[in-house]
Amino acid sequence: MIYTSPHSNISNIIGTSAEDIDTRKQGSDRYLLMSVVILMTFGMLAVYSSIAFFAETKSTTAGTLIVGHLVKLGIAFFVMLIASKMNYHTIAKFSRVGMVISLLLLLAVLAFGTEQFGAKRWLNVGGFSFQPSMVATVALMIHVCVLLSEKQEYIKDFKKTFLPIMFWVILTCGLIGIEDFSSAAILMGICLVIMFVGRVSVIQLGSLVAIGILGGALLLGQSTNRQDRIEQYLNQIKEIPSEHIIQGSGYQAQQAHIAIAKGELMGVGIGKSSQRDFLPAPYNDFIFAIIAEEYGLIGAMSLIFIFTLILFRGIVFIARNAEDHLGSLLAVACTLTIVFYGFVNAGVASGILPVTGLPMPFVSYGGTSMLFAGLMVGILLNISKHNRDRRTLFYG
Repeated sequence: MIYTSPHSNISNIIGTSAEDIDTRKQGSDRYLLMSVVILMTFGMLAVYSSIAFFAETKSTTAGTLIVGHLVKLGIAFFVMLIASKMNYHTIAKFSRVGMVISLLLLLAVLAFGTEQFGAKRWLNVGGFSFQPSMVATVALMIHVCVLLSEKQEYIKDFKKTFLPIMFWVILTCGLIGIEDFSSAAILMGICLVIMFVGRVSVIQLGSLVAIGILGGALLLGQSTNRQDRIEQYLNQIKEIPSEHIIQGSGYQAQQAHIAIAKGELMGVGIGKSSQRDFLPAPYNDFIFAIIAEEYGLIGAMSLIFIFTLILFRGIVFIARNAEDHLGSLLAVACTLTIVFYGFVNAGVASGILPVTGLPMPFVSYGGTSMLFAGLMVGILLNISKHNRDRRTLFYG
């Protein structure tokens, strides 16, 4: 049997052979770490600016909330450092346990979850509130990478490989999609990319796409709120007079567009946003609109550039040069998750995508998403420590 490494798929896409790179332990990717620190800085400034109105509605102060945000950033950074010190193979050993726990949490949130904005996405345990969907997202991607790595010798086998992986993917995405369609759709898409990099048959992946489309249509059909958002998105190309304020599902998108338009090239200035008083959740789902208003097109594009840099470092350097198949697949999974969430948040605020409730990693106010984003970056940093030394490509 001729065996082809997943490195070959990544190398073919990027255009450089991975076989010419020597393996030796080195330091973590400092460009990735620097990018995360910049995102955190952006987030601290934007959250502090956008959270004042929210603080008034909660009978608290902006200072109290920003301190809470800083604490969450500190915890996420600590988790990132711990994960960067743990060998990713050790984390992978607990992938099946993580999957079982995450599925139980998803079932628990459907039964006992706290409803916010018309959806049950939060679970309260001992006074601590978190989103099980984020736990399930990270657990699923790690487990899919582990299964792909273990089954490389018979990767094209439908029964031995595709069905076991599809079982976990469809079950997890289905449970998430009941209350959080956008997260489920992104997770399904990322899993497809990981499976493609892992050399799963394109024909088999096509059947998974068909199942995903069918499941997505069923989930959309069961929610009038989702249907309204899609309809509003499809109708947004119509010209709307500036004095007309949309009510209902289109209100969020319109207020975000106004914020971005006010920012122009240089922005209105730090802390001078006016749309933060009108945008729902400006500190979370529409944080990109506040950044665009206060820092202008330059600030918004700088933020996009940082996520693009993370994509470049994660795929071109870390994933392609990982010491084994599992490292390559995990690097692709973690990188795509962080970057897709960032791009989707920006796309929603700018009107490119329908309105969803996805945070921008390390920038939006929040706890669960930031914690697991830190975990994924930590895994990336650990993989980069064991990357093959690229110096032989240029000097060898």
